Amino acid sequence: MKDKIRLGVIGAGSVVREIYQHLFFHSRYSAILEIAGVADPDPVCRDWFGNLAGLPASRRFTRHRDLIAAGGLDAVQVNTPDHLHAQPALDALAAGLDVVVPKPTAATLKDAHAMVAAARAAGRFLGVDFHKRDDPRVVEAAARYQSGRYGAFQAGVFYMLDKLLVADPNHEPRFFASPDFAANNSPISFLTVHLADLLLQIVPLTPTAVRAIGHRHKLPSLRPIPVEGYDVVDTEITFDTGATAHLLTGWAIPNTAWATTVQSGRLICSEGLIDLELDRPGLRETHADGFAEINPLFRQFGHDGLVSGYGISNPGCLYEQVLARHQGRLSAEDLERALAPRALGLPTTLVLEAAERSLALATRTRAGSSLGGSVDLQELAAKELGTEVAGRYGFA
Repeated sequence: MKDKIRLGVIGAGSVVREIYQHLFFHSRYSAILEIAGVADPDPVCRDWFGNLAGLPASRRFTRHRDLIAAGGLDAVQVNTPDHLHAQPALDALAAGLDVVVPKPTAATLKDAHAMVAAARAAGRFLGVDFHKRDDPRVVEAAARYQSGRYGAFQAGVFYMLDKLLVADPNHEPRFFASPDFAANNSPISFLTVHLADLLLQIVPLTPTAVRAIGHRHKLPSLRPIPVEGYDVVDTEITFDTGATAHLLTGWAIPNTAWATTVQSGRLICSEGLIDLELDRPGLRETHADGFAEINPLFRQFGHDGLVSGYGISNPGCLYEQVLARHQGRLSAEDLERALAPRALGLPTTLVLEAAERSLALATRTRAGSSLGGSVDLQELAAKELGTEVAGRYGFA
């Protein structure tokens, strides 16, 4: 019986450096993973990961199609920029491989639907790493809210703000391999996705409209390389009950902040409040390097060399399902649950696409802000998928 998944890694940039290298090589899931190839157009990233995995030159590729065509794989993990998830996933599924991608599923609802349809047609597994779903604080908040303890959700405010160094191409070491990442990607796909998805996990309502406001002040002032990108984006979501939530995300707070990501949230309900103290994970460090909040819930480095935490367990569990499928232990019902719209984050994808569309049609103020209009999610889903398919997903 197969006891390892031969995995091809497509993209070896920041997300692999920060999260997946620990999953692949230093976690309890490493025993079921055999890294069998890498593809990345950047030779620095490609060879860094290839050396880490001990891959011969013949298993290091510039293009993902060459990695897939070379064979010897059971599955691939797609770590490309967010808006480029769809094509490698579709190519891998067409070749009979299982696929895992980090959040978000895709940049558009149409692409996400194509990925789900391809997985169903091929009878393959498709999984998306929404690791905040495994944050014990989110799990507990969801259970308590859905028990009726707090009454009806009325309004919410969340924020997730990165240090400037994450988006600053002038900072050394550079966080993103590409110097124009923040110019080509708003904080929506990288950060808002987390907040939108965790909110939908806690409060399982139907989002009906989205409006986004973006601010450009700090990033364009950077030197010598300015960034024509957003410092902060405020995404407002309206639900079918009339409830609203504001999700504020960005990457321009000073590098002196106490954590790489400063984050928290509050849900206001008819019978009480829920405060998610995401910014207070439980370990505060004072060191010669500075003052910092350490989040061992997300990523915990054990004295035995193993890395754990919800940032590892969520994708790790996806690979356990992949292995179960190859061993004939994943039932048809389990596969159906794995491919369900909410499991694969299709409502989240719809919210993100609407926010990006709102910004694209925004009115720019002299002060550097972009005021987007409201986007109707039912209309957007019907336009992208057709009324029948949108209805099957619960979007029409």
